[in-house]
Amino acid sequence: MQKTSIEIKGSNFTLLVLYLKSNNIDLINKSLYKKVQEYPQFFKNAPIILNVSHLSLNQTSWGRIQEVIISHSLFIVGVTGCSDDYMKKIIINSGLPILLEGEKIKNITNNINQNISFFYKKYNCENKNDKTTKKTIKKIEKTHIINTPVRSGQKIYAKYSDLIVTNNVSAGAELVADGNIHIYGSVRGRVLAGANGDITSNIFCTALFAELLSISGEYWLSDQIPLKFIGKSAQIYLSNKVLTINSLS
Repeated sequence: MQKTSIEIKGSNFTLLVLYLKSNNIDLINKSLYKKVQEYPQFFKNAPIILNVSHLSLNQTSWGRIQEVIISHSLFIVGVTGCSDDYMKKIIINSGLPILLEGEKIKNITNNINQNISFFYKKYNCENKNDKTTKKTIKKIEKTHIINTPVRSGQKIYAKYSDLIVTNNVSAGAELVADGNIHIYGSVRGRVLAGANGDITSNIFCTALFAELLSISGEYWLSDQIPLKFIGKSAQIYLSNKVLTINSLS
């Protein structure tokens, strides 16, 4: 049997979302320059999703916005928040996909599942897809444990579980978990808990030097972490959808 030349699978990637809140091109340019200069290595060639829900776009403004963002070595991989059908076509024609946000995807998925269920009930068939779906979304209660150092460039993803690291995490490394993340060592990389949208997730660490902290999409870069917690034991969590940090010592 001939082997297939391609394979498509689901995966999990962490992407920054750039929210544009002004149509002023000069202001966007200056703001991006300032942010990128703070962390040039972090943002260099970084893939981003562009949220334009706060903007009133036209063909000219979209082209200029796209040029400004690209000029700062950022790669736009998709656009979200666009409600105008005409602008959606312009964005798609510029070579970028329109991405649906979580709630919209959920609604579409629910409608599809309802239609499938209706079809099988109508014709008294066994819906094999129902069993597959239930099996897929079932939450696995387990903990993923890493005992070795996490080196720069490494990415560890704990799907449907908590993640425990009993060693140091280097700058440039990335920890991602759908649940909580515990780090019993110094952490200098990126830490993203609640990756599947769980707002009750926490991050616990014994020596905080992180480049980025995120819970369920809400994030801080290193300069946003209060100085008194740098190098200390800390707990990071969401309180009323706002990142909050407490000392553990």
